[in-house]
Amino acid sequence: MEWTVHELAGRAGISGRTLRHYHQIGLLEPDRIGHQGYRYYGPTAVARLQRILLLRDTGMTLADIAAVVDRTDTPDAEADAIATHLDQLREAHHRLTRRIAAVEHALAMRREGREPRMDVMLDGFNDRYEAEVVDRWGQEAFDASHQWWHRKSVAEQQAWKARAESLLARWRAIHENGLAVESREAAAHVRTHLEWFSEIPGTPAHDGNANTAVAMVHGMADQYEQDPDFHVAFGTAEAARFAAGALRLHTTEEFWD
Repeated sequence: MEWTVHELAGRAGISGRTLRHYHQIGLLEPDRIGHQGYRYYGPTAVARLQRILLLRDTGMTLADIAAVVDRTDTPDAEADAIATHLDQLREAHHRLTRRIAAVEHALAMRREGREPRMDVMLDGFNDRYEAEVVDRWGQEAFDASHQWWHRKSVAEQQAWKARAESLLARWRAIHENGLAVESREAAAHVRTHLEWFSEIPGTPAHDGNANTAVAMVHGMADQYEQDPDFHVAFGTAEAARFAAGALRLHTTEEFWD
């Protein structure tokens, strides 16, 4: 039995143009070509088309599909290719989920007449520093903290922002009162700051890994000291540097023991 382009297209639920395109790119050859160039498809071509359509439904590109259906080295080649494609789809879904969360956040902020920006205290955990966070603490740390922030409602983000501003204002007050980084007040506020860090999922401070948590805090202290955005957040560059010095001095592994 053989089918023409028109007959096969109708039975497969695709267009004749699609079949002709598959032939042109070498993806699906007809079993034979008759006089006047008519294409005829028999059991071999129909079986191949069935595999092509199955793989196409997974979202694979035609180039990837061709690579799969042309492989005859192992019977598991097609399953392996589909599994690889599934991993790619999951990764794409993960990226899309993050983008949706970011857009939802931006939309909610716009509707309130506010700028859609993450609090500066979380800059170490958002897209702006993603590469650095991933390099220091891994992709899971970035993903956990990023998702945790964007899952918050606008009200919850506002409450967190208020706490962050209060935390930084206290550093400025301690500094402006002339106290030293070695003072009891500075040491006490370091503990408050570390507890605040520990609330952020995915970070070494939250996970309780003492060694890496100390390294994380020292890394954030470097940013407080060097990043002009943090100078603004603390009120003055001097207050930011004071906080950085106190965090380096008083942060020990015992806090997480």
